[in-house]
Amino acid sequence: MNKYSGGFWVFVLCAVSISGAFFSWAFYGEPSIVGSVFALFTCVPIIALERGALFPRLYARMAALSTPLYLIAMLIVTYILMYLGSALCRVLLGWIGYHTYESWQELAVLPASAMFSALGVSLVVSFVARVRELLGRDVFLSLLIGRYRKPIEEERVFLFIDLVGSTSFAQEFGDIRAQQFLSALFATFAEPVRRYLGAIDDYVGDAAIITWPMSRGIKDGNSVKCIFAILDLIEADQEKWIKDFGRVPQLRAALHGGPIITAEIGVDHHKITYFGDTVNTTARLETLCRTLDAPVLISSDLAGRLEFDSEIQPEFLGTHAVKGRGQTLGVMALKRAAYIPASTNFVH
Repeated sequence: MNKYSGGFWVFVLCAVSISGAFFSWAFYGEPSIVGSVFALFTCVPIIALERGALFPRLYARMAALSTPLYLIAMLIVTYILMYLGSALCRVLLGWIGYHTYESWQELAVLPASAMFSALGVSLVVSFVARVRELLGRDVFLSLLIGRYRKPIEEERVFLFIDLVGSTSFAQEFGDIRAQQFLSALFATFAEPVRRYLGAIDDYVGDAAIITWPMSRGIKDGNSVKCIFAILDLIEADQEKWIKDFGRVPQLRAALHGGPIITAEIGVDHHKITYFGDTVNTTARLETLCRTLDAPVLISSDLAGRLEFDSEIQPEFLGTHAVKGRGQTLGVMALKRAAYIPASTNFVH
């Protein structure tokens, strides 16, 4: 189940609190902290449920229902959560001296105004979260503020990850099963990418493209740590992969960075896209993984700007001609240091 960053929940808490204060102003003539507290107790549980942070198994079962049954189940569970949140909030406020109800009978009733307000705020916040999730955190913010409305030259790090043997898997198990395999694999990428401050730019067939602004990608080796964190997650879940799909995913990955042009394009459908030799070189570098029999490659240009942890060992594989590039490219394989004698020295 997807997890969300602390920043996301800070946004949720702030947005809900402000909506509660606005509700107090609209219905009672002045904003109040009580309105904000009520909004938190009634809205946050609904958002947490829809985001998979509260009762994830229950939500997964509801999501598997047909659309009409899902809507009915969601309305019932939403009302229960709003009612329990409202009642609990009233009791707690009563204990500290804020009398928000006169009798237990009144406590048992959820005012229609509060119910529709909580439902509306929860839907708006969830919608924004869905759009952010669809576009990606960085792209969503950039589109929102119009950062790339005019093309900008900047430096970025790119990580191309490709699934090995996807065609043979599809031939053996069918396209639908292959798509399920890819969906499960790409879901595995999400947490490491968030942890190491990257952004998934696109999925192209059986490949994913992950990117960082240069400063963020090289800081603390984030881009390198990201790919190895993905490999670690897959290795840790080998039994589950075999049980669910009959095999463990094997990946090829390439890292490169440099100057590119970033621009917002499109009319009916807007997208932030990257132009330049850096993107093409990263794609060509990924194809060298098979030729050089190395699952993870990095360009010497990018490696020279990184400081590697002691557990990651780069091995220089020489310079290679890259299709579409006017000059050769220095290439290095990245391996776990555990598999290499500690006394071995490598040229960086």
